[in-house]
Amino acid sequence: MAITVLIADDQAMVRQGFGALLAAQPDISVVGDAADGRAAVAEAARLRPDVVLMDVRMPEMNGLDAARAILAAGFDPPVRVLMLTTFDIDDYVYEALGIGASGFLLKDAPAEELVRAVRVVAEGQALLAPTVTRRLIADVTRRRAGRVQPAPHLKQLTPREREVLELVARGMSNTEIAESLFVAEQTVKTHVSKIFSKLNLRDRAQAVVLAYESGLVTPG
Repeated sequence: MAITVLIADDQAMVRQGFGALLAAQPDISVVGDAADGRAAVAEAARLRPDVVLMDVRMPEMNGLDAARAILAAGFDPPVRVLMLTTFDIDDYVYEALGIGASGFLLKDAPAEELVRAVRVVAEGQALLAPTVTRRLIADVTRRRAGRVQPAPHLKQLTPREREVLELVARGMSNTEIAESLFVAEQTVKTHVSKIFSKLNLRDRAQAVVLAYESGLVTPG
């Protein structure tokens, strides 16, 4: 079945442009759009799309509050939220990941990157714009210096699961982790699933947040 997408952005040209690009893909269907955050929440509840492309800054209700409302609704199957921003480092982005958004992408990213992002997020994986991931993590770490939050439940993980979590937090895909650890990709998927279950994580984005907040991983 096609991946269903809702586009939320206050600029009509952006909605139309992204909509045309995604609708041209054989495995993606654009089911609706919204011009502000409040409408995005209502349309997400009505349409239950697989993915919402959510602009960070919108009238009525900003993208962060809209994402929080959508994710808090606990739809089953889940509605994934991919934040869109025009800024390399946006103060909203980290908080968005913390509430369960599946990542963020720059609006000026190449067309193929946007299409790939929708597919990745629909599969339940996190997507951080490759060009800004390291800068984002460094920025977050500076702002949270001295405020590492211990996570005792990390002790539930096996040594291999901790290793996999570290690699996930560094932005590696399942394929890259499998190559790094010399194991099958399916084995990595199993480890990731167990990590999510043990730590009560929704997706890879939350895993990244936890890994850095707990001090398990540090920039470098």
